[in-house]
Amino acid sequence: MPGKISLFVPGPTNMPDRVRQAMDISNEDHRAPGMEKFWHPLISDLKKVFGTSEAQPFVFAGTGSSGWEAALTNILNEGDKVLSGRFGQFSHLWVEMCKKLKIEVEVVDVDWGLGTPHDEFEKILKEDTSHKIKAVLVTHNETSTGVTNNVSKTRELLNNLKHPALLFVDGVSSIGSIDFQMDKWGVDAAISGSQKGFMLPAGLAISCISQRALEMAKKSNMRRAYYDFHDMLAVNNTGYWPYTNPMPLLRGLREALNLMLEEGLENIYSRHAFLATAVRNAAEAWGLNLCAQDPSLYSNTVTAIMVPEGIDSMDVVKTAYNKYNTSFGGGLNKVAGKLFRIGHLGDLNSTMILGAISTAELAMYDVGIKFELGSGVAAAIKHLKK
Repeated sequence: MPGKISLFVPGPTNMPDRVRQAMDISNEDHRAPGMEKFWHPLISDLKKVFGTSEAQPFVFAGTGSSGWEAALTNILNEGDKVLSGRFGQFSHLWVEMCKKLKIEVEVVDVDWGLGTPHDEFEKILKEDTSHKIKAVLVTHNETSTGVTNNVSKTRELLNNLKHPALLFVDGVSSIGSIDFQMDKWGVDAAISGSQKGFMLPAGLAISCISQRALEMAKKSNMRRAYYDFHDMLAVNNTGYWPYTNPMPLLRGLREALNLMLEEGLENIYSRHAFLATAVRNAAEAWGLNLCAQDPSLYSNTVTAIMVPEGIDSMDVVKTAYNKYNTSFGGGLNKVAGKLFRIGHLGDLNSTMILGAISTAELAMYDVGIKFELGSGVAAAIKHLKK
């Protein structure tokens, strides 16, 4: 089919030409003299995106999932207890990783489409008078359901209870696209990846770790090898890695940070909110519900749209891809077949989002969903013209 595939999944996202060109380089010596002149400004600019002046950034070759593993295995110990809500596929996967690493998890299950169960958290943390819970895990933006959680409220809860548990946050589909304030919110481990808000291919696990968490890491007895904070810190200050680093991806990250800081982080957050509202207005015009069950939970990076009974949402996804050269996300796990997801993060503008909405209309019409053709596009245009 002529033309390229339009990418509207919640990661990987569209790659700006400047980022792609920055990675299109010959191999270079990653141990060349003067590499600190490249590395130190990159680390400094990463802190700006994470909203921290105090935490230590780490960049490993890997994905967001490897960033999870690095945080857990460097900071905690086998047998430690953590607290987590489970309200979507990625909070579920974080729980499962903890179990595989022999970390005890107290899980609070809630409906997919809801967010962090703060009332239950408060009850559990109040009862934990011996402070066996060493960390609270929060998925900031649950990509599978289109829910954004209130991280600040979780920190406020811990502070009010004077509970010493660390706060670990999965920011893979939020950091760089939705406002994130690591220092202000008291986050101890913030984990992201390169393929979403940073607009790169998958391949980098990007995280920031608080000084308090780094102190705890000195006592960790978890087995690890490649993803060892101590090894990385030992040489990072000189501008190098303890092993071969993926220089093309790092060159791309440098250019992505240039783009983000040129636009301005507040402008990026406003743009994402503006485009997300257009998608939500379209869904309302179609008469379809969102998976997120309250407006306070709506994500500005992905919208999960429920399909009517009797319709398999994967038919929408397959039709969009096979007939219209457009990628949408399908439902995962408990919501498989029940929803499709429109990703709206990264390098994106109004005309691109209108393309996503119009393609969704074509695919939905083809699979038999009843709605007024053009209604979603019209609702989006009305918003985008403001």
